[in-house]
Amino acid sequence: MGSLREYKHTDIDWNMTPEDAVTMYLEWGNNSWHAEHQPVRSKADYSTYFVVYAWDEKPRAILIRRNSEEARELAELELPNDIAKRFLESVSHLKGVYPPNEEVRDWLESEMGHIQ
Repeated sequence: MGSLREYKHTDIDWNMTPEDAVTMYLEWGNNSWHAEHQPVRSKADYSTYFVVYAWDEKPRAILIRRNSEEARELAELELPNDIAKRFLESVSHLKGVYPPNEEVRDWLESEMGHIQ
């Protein structure tokens, strides 16, 4: 998998949550035209977003590109120890897949080269 700098110019949907992605791409027609994310109209519609995968001992951020046919993992990075610790505390150490919080987003944007 590539480094995040490769995706510096990629349009990231920072508001996409894992739940929103399931609604849009796996449960077609389950979201409203008035919602933040418009319903999928074809397999050409896709979203690129991050999730924090916290099923393992050390959480990691995964950049995903999803359409109605597949979800492709583009890049994956372990969260730095201090950020990982605070993130796990914020989710009560519950295993799961989460959207990045503000601190994780800031770190990801820095890793992509958006923030110097």
